[in-house]
Amino acid sequence: MLRRAAPAFAVLLCLAAPARAVDAPYEKDMLRVAEVLGSLHYLRNLCGEDGNVWREEMEKLLGTENPDETRRARYVASFNKGYRSFGSTYTNCTPSALEAIGRYLREGENLTKEIAARYGN
Repeated sequence: MLRRAAPAFAVLLCLAAPARAVDAPYEKDMLRVAEVLGSLHYLRNLCGEDGNVWREEMEKLLGTENPDETRRARYVASFNKGYRSFGSTYTNCTPSALEAIGRYLREGENLTKEIAARYGN
């Protein structure tokens, strides 16, 4: 089930990323999406997923959003914050890490649906 989540999340992520805006009202939510992607990148690889699926999703978000340098730096910092926050907590895949993956997948999906519904084109 977790392997099938990436494509569905990716589609929602592309739909959620509205046209570029300065001081966008969805900025806080998009930064949280970036943090969730970083967390998933760390946790999914820790629990056996090989590859860069979640980093690639972050690159898609950046490509779709096309932020200026300042905003891009904030997005990257949020992604890295998510990645690093679990690096200090989990060194092995545990039931708790798997639970965290499920929570973050749900949160990411909910955030992207909400952003798309409120601000999508």
